[in-house]
Amino acid sequence: MSELLEQMGTNARAAARSLASATAGEKNTALESMAQALLDREGTILAANREDTETAAAGGMTKAMLDRLSLSPERIAGMADGIRQVAALADPVGEIVDGGCRPNGLRIQKTRVPLGVVGIIYEARPNVTSDAAALCLKAGNAAILRGGKEAIRSNTAIAEALRAGLAAAGIHPDAVQLIPDTSREIANEMMRLHGVIDVLIPRGGAGLIRAVVENATVPVIETGVGNCHVYVDRAADIAMAVSITVNAKASRPSVCNAAETLLIHEEIAPRALPVIARGLKEAGVQLRGCKRTRDILSDPAVLPAAEDDWATEYHDYIMAVKVVPSLEAAVEHIAAYGTGHSECIVTDSHAAAERFTAAVDAAAVYVNASTRFTDGGEFGMGAEIGISTQKLHARGPMGLRELTTVKYIVYGNGQIR
Repeated sequence: MSELLEQMGTNARAAARSLASATAGEKNTALESMAQALLDREGTILAANREDTETAAAGGMTKAMLDRLSLSPERIAGMADGIRQVAALADPVGEIVDGGCRPNGLRIQKTRVPLGVVGIIYEARPNVTSDAAALCLKAGNAAILRGGKEAIRSNTAIAEALRAGLAAAGIHPDAVQLIPDTSREIANEMMRLHGVIDVLIPRGGAGLIRAVVENATVPVIETGVGNCHVYVDRAADIAMAVSITVNAKASRPSVCNAAETLLIHEEIAPRALPVIARGLKEAGVQLRGCKRTRDILSDPAVLPAAEDDWATEYHDYIMAVKVVPSLEAAVEHIAAYGTGHSECIVTDSHAAAERFTAAVDAAAVYVNASTRFTDGGEFGMGAEIGISTQKLHARGPMGLRELTTVKYIVYGNGQIR
């Protein structure tokens, strides 16, 4: 272990022990102080972010990815508001999940407790720094954060503000630590901090998440890869299908809950597909279609879809389109290429909706609503630390409860076995 990570780990465990006994009021005061510190240091954060975005733009970063990286006064205000929303949520620590008395008189309580030290590895989204720090703190955890090189100046300025807010509130500032080294070597070392980090959460593209899952020796919660689909059923309302598809793809294509593939039933495709395609084109989306799609649209701007297109999370204004013969074929396509994130059916048929929601294996399945709602804030959790696409411990948007574990507290009066 490097001297840097060894020291950060020691500091984090000390902070976690202190936080474990902090009251909800103390944590909420700290969160309010962190939010205010972001606003007080807005100029410093924006200046740092400007350097990051200029460097990224010069390096050829796409427009959609630059949007993820960029901050503004409004986005910083949103980050501060997100922290305050977390402060307003009920504290899960100490919640009695289950319990009762045994015949021998033992009283058993299954109680929520912090995980301890949470590591987060993420890429070019500086708002993750504040979201992750706030959620970890409210759940009683210390956070060790490692962001991507594209946002290092922004993340550093944000983390310094958050730590200043913690110190002003009398909370151990090492409850939030940002690793200053963005090298792959330090990330690999972080993945192996067994006995230091209690759980590791990667947030980013498929490459990052695969690297963490394959190399980590600490427990991992797999998050974020979003190859999401909109399936337009033969019983769909066409106007609704247009609205949902355009929103799911084009409202913010760089995020993991954006749709990447449109599947459309062959019976409705001749009527619906030209209308949907027009809406997507007006939103600046380039289409890559199957042969039937291209035959229906007769538009040379629609490129032939290759096999890789069905499995690609574009993070851009690009959408793959496939005409399918049935709902079952749509489900099979999603099973083959989906990532278990968010899937949508547009239909006026209750029976079709029930078949789709039962058959599709994903963290969130929508009937007549955009996949863009898969978000902790939209689900009433406040900020979220990520969207879990696995099945154990946590699935879907991860809020406060997903950042806790349980402890059995057993009360007796002298019982022996």
